Amino acid sequence: MKEEFNERGYVVNEKNGQTIAEREREIVDNFAILSDWEEKYRLIIDMGRKLPEFPEEHRTEANKVKGCQSQVWFHAWLEEDHVRFVADSDAAIVRGLIAILLKTFSDAQPREIMEASTDFLNEMGLGEHLSPTRSNGLAAMIKQIKYYALAFNTLLEQKKSAMNQ
Repeated sequence: MKEEFNERGYVVNEKNGQTIAEREREIVDNFAILSDWEEKYRLIIDMGRKLPEFPEEHRTEANKVKGCQSQVWFHAWLEEDHVRFVADSDAAIVRGLIAILLKTFSDAQPREIMEASTDFLNEMGLGEHLSPTRSNGLAAMIKQIKYYALAFNTLLEQKKSAMNQ
C-alpha cells in the first residue's frame, strides 16, 4: 500500500484521501448550507439511519459507552495502522451524532485521532442546540474514541519498538 503524508506527518487515507481536519471541514460546510435547526436535526437523523448494521456480537456491556443517557455501543479495531469503528444507539439523534463521529474519525491513524480537536462540533452549533444530557453523551463518545486511539497507538508503538530490537 502506497502511503502519502500530509504536512503534519499523518498518512492520507487512500480510500477517501482526507485527513480528519478535512473531514471536519466538509461536515461543517454541509451543515452551514442548511438554514435552520429543524433541517439540521433532520440531516443528523438521516445520517444515523444510514449507519451500517451494528453486529450483535459487539452489543456487549464492555462496548457500552458510559456516560450516555441513551444506550450507545462502540467497537473499534486496528486495520493496518488505521482505527476502524462501528457504533450504534437506541436513540435516533444519538445515532446521527455517532454517524458524524464515525465519518470524522473512522479510518484514521490513532495519533491523528488523539491529537484531533473537536471544535468543529461547536462550529456546527451542536453545543448550543443539544440538551445537557446529549452534550454529556457526545463528550463520552468522543472520550471513548480517544481512549481507543490511545490504546491502538500504544500497541503500534510497542510493535515498532519490538521490530527495532
